[in-house]
Amino acid sequence: MSYEVPDLAEVVAAQPRPLVFVAVSGAHLYGFPSRDSDVDLRGAHVLPADEVLGLDPGPETLGRMWTREGVELDLVTHDVLKFCKLLLRPNGDVLEQVTSPLVLRTTEAHRRLRELVSSCVTTHHAHHYQGFARNQWRLFERTDELKPLLYTFRVLLTGIHLMRTGEVQANLPALLATHEAPAYLADLVEAKVAAEHGRLPATPARSRLRADVVKWQAILDEARCASRLPTAPTARAALNTLLLDLRRSPPR
Repeated sequence: MSYEVPDLAEVVAAQPRPLVFVAVSGAHLYGFPSRDSDVDLRGAHVLPADEVLGLDPGPETLGRMWTREGVELDLVTHDVLKFCKLLLRPNGDVLEQVTSPLVLRTTEAHRRLRELVSSCVTTHHAHHYQGFARNQWRLFERTDELKPLLYTFRVLLTGIHLMRTGEVQANLPALLATHEAPAYLADLVEAKVAAEHGRLPATPARSRLRADVVKWQAILDEARCASRLPTAPTARAALNTLLLDLRRSPPR
């Protein structure tokens, strides 16, 4: 089950800097938005030359949270220099943002970024997903909420899929269809869709959940060790060329 993202063309058009892309992230991308989920919008903008070369640099990150037509929106964009630097690090968040299929704004530069993703992925991205999973599991243990529990499994499966295939897949239902994950996860997805801050139902037991998280952490580590992905990105020169092109000619 999923819910449509409202028409946000006007929101995108009103942004103060030229945009390389804006896409939907968060629960809508992950495949378990609730009726009251906010909409996470992520992307990249381009600072003009005078805001890069002068004494008063422009904002490398722009963020805004507000409510529109009853929907809470969270928009964050990074200047293309910062975004490219993040792509060269083992940062799964930006990989998922640039490859999100829920696109609100795209450009030729966005297409070029997407093509370079495969040259940015390394075995070290497994550490990003392992750390993310540990943090979400700790949050679940404190709150007993479904959201961090599903995030825990989602990032573990995303990391395993990435190590095995080199493909960025952030949608949990799609991952459940291709990996032999615990059967109860599909039911928990439905429960999360019904309530944004819903609690863990009577089953499965915490001991089962804990054992499965440990198991899938180990599977992710095994996938990293067996992966044919490189240990360092190879996209630096191409990203530099793209960055210079965007400084000279920002998207319109």
